Amino acid sequence: MKKPDNIRLSEDGRSLIILDQTRLPGETVYLELNSREQLFEAILKLRVRGAPAIGIAAAYGYYLCALENSEREDFFRCMDDAERYLASSRPTAVNLTWALGRMRQTLKRNALLPREELIESLRLEAEAIQAEDIESNIRISENALPLIKDGMGILTHCNAGALATSCYGTALGPMLLAHERGMKIHVYADETRPLLQGARLTAYELMREGIDVTLICDNAANQVMKEGRISAVFVGCDRAARNGDAANKIGTSGLAVLAAYYRIPFYMFAPLSTVDMDTANGSGIKIEERAPEEVTELMFSRRMAPEGVSVYNPAFDVVEHELITGIVTEEGIITAPFEENFTAAFERKKARTEKTDAFDK
Repeated sequence: MKKPDNIRLSEDGRSLIILDQTRLPGETVYLELNSREQLFEAILKLRVRGAPAIGIAAAYGYYLCALENSEREDFFRCMDDAERYLASSRPTAVNLTWALGRMRQTLKRNALLPREELIESLRLEAEAIQAEDIESNIRISENALPLIKDGMGILTHCNAGALATSCYGTALGPMLLAHERGMKIHVYADETRPLLQGARLTAYELMREGIDVTLICDNAANQVMKEGRISAVFVGCDRAARNGDAANKIGTSGLAVLAAYYRIPFYMFAPLSTVDMDTANGSGIKIEERAPEEVTELMFSRRMAPEGVSVYNPAFDVVEHELITGIVTEEGIITAPFEENFTAAFERKKARTEKTDAFDK
């Protein structure tokens, strides 16, 4: 698997370089972001997208805000403002607030250091968040590999590949790993309304890696399942509540219902940073609603809907935990009872991390 160059600091460490995902697959365009306003716009407009990638970008953005305001007497107030501002860019993906909270804790822990050293600690923390994402992607891919059999058909929705993270991806990671190890699989990728992340990004990533992929309309999923083409459904996750209810791109819950009807295993993929133990169930997950223009005209050469028509455009829906076969994390495949098993997974990760830290010392 190749590591994409989609999120990185500039060589001088004073700006963030991102691959503009809104220009794919037709153009490969990198943007240089130098302000919190530019980062906010990039997250809001999905130039950088995918829960882990959003968190990583926000962490680097927090560091750049500190760099920008390093000489101000009200430095700590500026950082509080920056955190609130960046956190408001998208409400559903928990990695955004998780990463910003982790950066805030680093700021507080090192508040008495000379300002230059304090800011350096923020840069190192952002880099650590990205490095941990790379490690979790590898572990998730390995953990899910036993779910894949040679010759099977897999349905996926939206984009949970390398572009949605900083490295290999979550739901697409095991497919890439299986392909590398000589397995033949056939992936059916939903186009994924309203922004077509499946058509634009998932199909692009899988074709680039040489994986057999067929693009289908979102409402064709039932047909390919009925025809027996699908052995499993692999999708990403933007936020999981502690009871196992989990949000992903709009249309995912419908796939889960279909998979249950056809008795097809339904797996969601998420690093533990995406699990929100402070949210009891799916009713507590705020669902982002996006602009009507994304449905009526954005992906068309001309407007497709009548002027003035009312549009409801939620970006996500929530899959009830009863419909989820398992949630694949870096600490294994979590199954019901989810709250109990999420807690155990967090404990395993903490013990593993402490062991690694002790070994490094």
